[in-house]
Amino acid sequence: MKVLREFVIGAACLSGYYLVRRLVWNEHGRRRADRNAHRVVAAEERLGLRIEPAVQQAALRHRRLVDMLNLGYAVGNLTLSAGWLIVLHRRGSPAFARERRAAVAAYTGALPVFLAFPTAPPRSRDDQVDTLLDRGIDLDNRWLVRLYNPIAAMPSHHVAFAVVTGLGMARFGRNPLVRAFGAVYPAAVSLVVVATGNHYTLDVIAGAALGGVARIVTR
Repeated sequence: MKVLREFVIGAACLSGYYLVRRLVWNEHGRRRADRNAHRVVAAEERLGLRIEPAVQQAALRHRRLVDMLNLGYAVGNLTLSAGWLIVLHRRGSPAFARERRAAVAAYTGALPVFLAFPTAPPRSRDDQVDTLLDRGIDLDNRWLVRLYNPIAAMPSHHVAFAVVTGLGMARFGRNPLVRAFGAVYPAAVSLVVVATGNHYTLDVIAGAALGGVARIVTR
């Protein structure tokens, strides 16, 4: 019954995500996403937060670093977040229920924003590079694009999960190295999503805030 419950929770989260994607991933939604992306960039310029092109250009000088960042963006974040919950579940840790609630809160908390404020990612702009496409992986391929919402940059789900997972590891990890890794993990993911051209600085800030709120409200 416990496994079935977790399956139902996961299925409900995914259903909500794909429902939002279906509602915004159309010609009108893509135009809105482009306009909102310009609004985000304009706000960053006013606030002095427009650092994404500089961060990416610094990373692009090191090919192996970019390959590592691409790997972290494509599979690392999801694998680690899901893996941490699996570890807690298999361990029978009392922390599992709280950590799962925080992850669900972070996941679903972003959906209303994805619906109301669809935002195209920085890699869609002329002044930034799609680092995955540069390595031959097209996220907008007609098959891959069915698996995710390409105009859900604000807030960053990656960073929200990193905050939830990282703080959980820092608190409940049994190994000092695991706890230390958890403490720096959100900052590492923030660098990954900016350097690969997938999120703006404001996306990162909003994602971190979402992750923090998710942990607080599920205590």
